[in-house]
Amino acid sequence: MMSPTQWDLPPELCCRPMAFVALTGLDVTYNAIHRAIWDAFCANRRADRVPISFKVLPGDHEYPKCRTKRTSYEWYIPKGILKTGWMNKHLNLVPALVVLFYELDWDDPVWKEKQSECATKVEIVRTSLQGRNTKVAVVLIQKKTPLPPGEDLVASERAASLCNACDLSGKSLFVLPHTDHLVGYIIRLENAFYEHAQTYYYTEIRRVKSHKEFLNKTTHQLLFVRHQFKIAFFSELKQDTQNALKYYRTAYSLVHELRTHETNMLEIKTMAGFTNYKICRLCFQHNTPLDAIAQFRKHIDLCKKKIGSAELAFEHTAWMSKQFQSFGDLFDEAIKLGLTAIQTQNPGFYYQQAAYYAQERKQQAAHMCAHEVRYPTPDPLETLSGALDFYGQRAWRQGHQSIDPPDAEKEKVGIQALQVKEKDVPHSELIIALLSNAVAQFKKYKCPRMKSHLMVQMGEEYYHAKDYTKALKLLDYVMCDYRTERWWSLLTSILGTALRCSYLMAHVKDYITYSMELIGRASTLWEDQKSRIEKNLIKVLMNEVPEAEPDCDPASAKAAQALWSDRVSLAGSNRFTIEVQDYVPFGQFILLLQCKLHLYLKADCPHPVRFSKLCVSLSNQEYNQFCVVEESCKSQDILEPLSQENMCLVPGKTRKYSFKFVAKTEDVGKKIEITAVDLMLGTDNGRCVLLNWRGGGGDAASSHEAIQAARSFRSRGRVPEQHAQWDTVSIQASTMIISRVPKISVQLSHKPPALSNEMYCICVSIQSNEKTVAKDVKLTAGLKPGQDANLTQSTQVTLNGLEVCDESHPALLPDIAIGDLQPGEKVHPLLISDETVTIETVVPFDVAMKFVSTKFEHLERVYVDVPFLLMTDILSASPWPLHLVSSQLLLAPTMVALDEPQSQVEHVVLQTGECASECFSLQCPPVLNGTSSVASGQYLISWKRKSSCADAPVVTTVVTLSHVMVETIPLYVHAELPSFGRVRESLPVRYHIQNRTGLVQDVEMSVEPSDAFMFSGLKQVRLRILPGAEHEMLYNFYPLMAGYQNLPLLNISLLRFPTVSGQLLRRFLPSRIFVKPQGRQAEDASIAAA
Repeated sequence: MMSPTQWDLPPELCCRPMAFVALTGLDVTYNAIHRAIWDAFCANRRADRVPISFKVLPGDHEYPKCRTKRTSYEWYIPKGILKTGWMNKHLNLVPALVVLFYELDWDDPVWKEKQSECATKVEIVRTSLQGRNTKVAVVLIQKKTPLPPGEDLVASERAASLCNACDLSGKSLFVLPHTDHLVGYIIRLENAFYEHAQTYYYTEIRRVKSHKEFLNKTTHQLLFVRHQFKIAFFSELKQDTQNALKYYRTAYSLVHELRTHETNMLEIKTMAGFTNYKICRLCFQHNTPLDAIAQFRKHIDLCKKKIGSAELAFEHTAWMSKQFQSFGDLFDEAIKLGLTAIQTQNPGFYYQQAAYYAQERKQQAAHMCAHEVRYPTPDPLETLSGALDFYGQRAWRQGHQSIDPPDAEKEKVGIQALQVKEKDVPHSELIIALLSNAVAQFKKYKCPRMKSHLMVQMGEEYYHAKDYTKALKLLDYVMCDYRTERWWSLLTSILGTALRCSYLMAHVKDYITYSMELIGRASTLWEDQKSRIEKNLIKVLMNEVPEAEPDCDPASAKAAQALWSDRVSLAGSNRFTIEVQDYVPFGQFILLLQCKLHLYLKADCPHPVRFSKLCVSLSNQEYNQFCVVEESCKSQDILEPLSQENMCLVPGKTRKYSFKFVAKTEDVGKKIEITAVDLMLGTDNGRCVLLNWRGGGGDAASSHEAIQAARSFRSRGRVPEQHAQWDTVSIQASTMIISRVPKISVQLSHKPPALSNEMYCICVSIQSNEKTVAKDVKLTAGLKPGQDANLTQSTQVTLNGLEVCDESHPALLPDIAIGDLQPGEKVHPLLISDETVTIETVVPFDVAMKFVSTKFEHLERVYVDVPFLLMTDILSASPWPLHLVSSQLLLAPTMVALDEPQSQVEHVVLQTGECASECFSLQCPPVLNGTSSVASGQYLISWKRKSSCADAPVVTTVVTLSHVMVETIPLYVHAELPSFGRVRESLPVRYHIQNRTGLVQDVEMSVEPSDAFMFSGLKQVRLRILPGAEHEMLYNFYPLMAGYQNLPLLNISLLRFPTVSGQLLRRFLPSRIFVKPQGRQAEDASIAAA
């Protein structure tokens, strides 16, 4: 009756119910058009298409027979709740709609004959349905695209005729043109089919509901559950999930109202499980996960005590396991569809609980099915049809609803058959699969401890299933976490299982590793257990067969003995290296590295241990030869301490080994580290095990202590040469090799801050306080390495204080030879640095420049061949007095000086905040066409500190002058006049007008009158000036008032260049003059005489 997967939910329960539509009349094998239609229905169905399940059936297909309609339930006693084939029948056997496809065009020449043939086929389909409410529809496959409705009168007439012949309504006749838009027509057909299917399932729901008035709660309790379940299922087929959920909830409540006893307990639990599955699935589908979780908890609370027959208690745990597993699957499926789970509520907990019940099932089966009984014959679990009639019933008493079984002997034989079948169930495989699902979920939701806990259970299940390789792999993975988190009792338990696995597989290295860890300080085993394991370990090291581990399967242990014997006989593969820091072995060590190398070893095992070699590896391998302890060791001396005390570790006592070596000169300033320590157990005659520690010691149980000690090392007092207190030793796995501090004093003399670009002098005095001669003394001077690259490139150092540095001088002078220093002798090099000095640098002065006109007005641009002035201001920002030795103006080719430029600040001393100014008269010669901006040149300032020594070199600072805008003017005007005038005395003024173009210029000039002057000359005149020529205009001004007076304005306009304004030309002319008052004749005579 039942297979090992009998508790799996039926696939028709787990799938999404979809309306079943049968398609007939399609030859999908030999007809290409029919094949294309079928592919359009089935291939690449997107989520937006209506949920319909299609199936191609022959036209004369026999559908399940319809049962005779019951008119009364008065004497009807139901035999069960739900038949096993009912869901599958409505999903895959009984269609909601049968669609007949027929090739027929409206203008077919043999229309009458084909109409009759189509009607016959429809009748055959109706006959095969045998009175069911299934709808029938006809689809005409046509070659032409139909005209819009109402335009084709022939089509309308023949469609009505066909509907009449086939007894169809107009809504059940469809036309399918086989054109390029086939998929679009198919989708429209699907929507119409879906509406017909909806009508069918609605009719079925009403039909089932109509039975309710004939039922009573005395004898028809099962029917109430059945009908509610059917209504809910039909609602799902109709895609009315809200009503489906409501009816499933009602069915679930009615299931638990049924009278329960041992004979129907399984059926009630089965139906409760089915209904609960549907409710939870729909809750997840409606995005109400909390309702699903609440329903499942309620379901478990109601069913967990409904055990049933005590002799079949394993069935109850199997059913409980499947309930948790199914809910976990639903939960996981909902998450994949977008539901968000959290760390404390995820599918892993349900898979874990399913595994727990599977383990309980395994224990119950081992207890209840332990007796040796043959499978009964005839088979009480066989049925005539090969399947049960109702879900959850027994094969030997199907349809029985009484409290007492009909036949006690059959009941006993049936239970016996179930127990025998249970023995063949692969329990470990089921448990491992569930635990694996749970581990995947806890890993996904970052629950490392839950994951480790379940991985341990998986490893133990693999051990019970005798798959020792996988068991060891899982346990070894988990042990790393437990060592890190220091769960010693858990680690000990896991190590015991791992040791048994390695023994049964005869894995020598794993066996040695786990044995050493089990006899170590982290193990919680009793001393007698540790002693037994250590003796087995010694046997393995001596290449002997160890004794069997307790609690091993006898048959497996016997096979393991043979494997170990083979290992002993093999000559090779007897040398193993174990990375001890990944474990917590029987021994540990600490390194202390200062001027000497001290190594401390301690054994935690029950018995003394002898080793054959101890060596320390350093980062500089040349020192390794000085850090080795090696003595010959006999095989029988491994366990007991005899004469070789130096090579023996006594339990609980600390051994100290010291090594000395002289560091090489080239290693001064370098870091030396302990890279590894190797301790060799055993001999070459037996097995040789090399225990390897990395770095400064410690192991998985003390790694964090070692790190802390390495970070904050502090010196300890002297410890005894042979034994020391373990807790008084701190780890130092590395040290720097440094030279002895010399007794040499270095003094620096300088005056900060330094000024940019100056030669900054630092005087260094070195005195030797050594008792002997310091030979071959070398110094390095310059910038400290590792600073900004720009600073390194812009700084030069020299030993000659009288020369100026340039780019040929480096920023660092290495290995300056000083020679030998006698005791007390002083040396004064010009620039020597034996220590780091930070020097602040400041800018010595700021230089401001500006271009002004001859009237000292600011110029934004200059004009060709028109004189202008360059003003320079030197503002001291130095905290020291600055001696300006000289200055020099280097003009660019595009600029000329009107006179020889002389330094006007030569030998000027500037205090902080003082300013020195210079003025140069310049002129810009004609420039190339198109050039609007020209370079001016450079301004050189030679300077040094006033307070520095007299022979200090002079520093020259180069200041680049800014570019200036140059323009050309067509006419240039300048005036000649005295420096002052006198009241009522003639003041001659001569205006020079120069044409600077290649054209004849027409110039209009006029003089505006002024209240301060009378004048004689042309008041208004028009001139013609030849190219390059110059014209003079002479005026006599007669001052009327004393003081600064505005001269009469000269207005000039160029007829050829109207854009050139008179205001621009007036900029070149003086606008004011000082007029002295009229003096007495005597004074004038004296002035004239002077």
